[in-house]
Amino acid sequence: MPRAARLSNGSRAHMLTSPGVELLRSITVFSMLMVLKYLSKVFYRHDFGWVGDVPPEPWRKIRLVAFLNHTSLFEPVFLGGLPNDFVWRIAAHGVIPAADKTTCRPLVGIIFKFVAHHVIAITRERDHTWFEVLNRIDPKSMVIIAPEGRMKRANGLDVQGNPMTVRGGIADILLAVKEGRMLIGYSGGLHHVQVPGHVPSVFKTVRMRIENLDIAAYIAELMARGGPEQFKRNVMRDLDARRDAYCPEEGKLRKIA
Repeated sequence: MPRAARLSNGSRAHMLTSPGVELLRSITVFSMLMVLKYLSKVFYRHDFGWVGDVPPEPWRKIRLVAFLNHTSLFEPVFLGGLPNDFVWRIAAHGVIPAADKTTCRPLVGIIFKFVAHHVIAITRERDHTWFEVLNRIDPKSMVIIAPEGRMKRANGLDVQGNPMTVRGGIADILLAVKEGRMLIGYSGGLHHVQVPGHVPSVFKTVRMRIENLDIAAYIAELMARGGPEQFKRNVMRDLDARRDAYCPEEGKLRKIA
């Protein structure tokens, strides 16, 4: 009997998760992300800025990235504004929950499976797919999530015609991570770049504001407003309020000007 046929299931699993395989995966993902980054820098302008207090090394010790104002699957265009070492962290330690209907698409699904080290297809339910995300979190992980859980259409509503609101899953992730730093990315939206189902426009400006928060302090602050029973609701309300205040959308910029 060939040696490969004699390998136990445990041995095969070990081979699939060996350090060499993990490193190869990281390098492959990093290479693809860097290609996307420099394509973005060629074809788009990036208007990035910070919100609130900025620590001395704002891209380090990040355990959670919350991306707000989710408007398009074209959002890897924001890679053009990120430092290379942060892109490597996505490739080596990133955990991204992605909608199963996205990962199952013929071309887009293949691309999305290589936007982070672990890309986990999830349903809209709190089922085994969501617990797989939580189980993937280790001391080095950096979870990247769009906590609204669906895309905003050009009319400002979701596909069902409902207002965009943050869902409670990010509260689970905060409690799983517990400490480190959280980046909140406030997108200016991409409807001027790519409307779902249409060819993208180029040479546009993409905007993002970024806030860096201490996770332990953030948890403590929101726990103090009502304890564990109200924590998830408090997180949802707080992130909704921050998004509405800080997202640099075109309409807001015109009003300010």
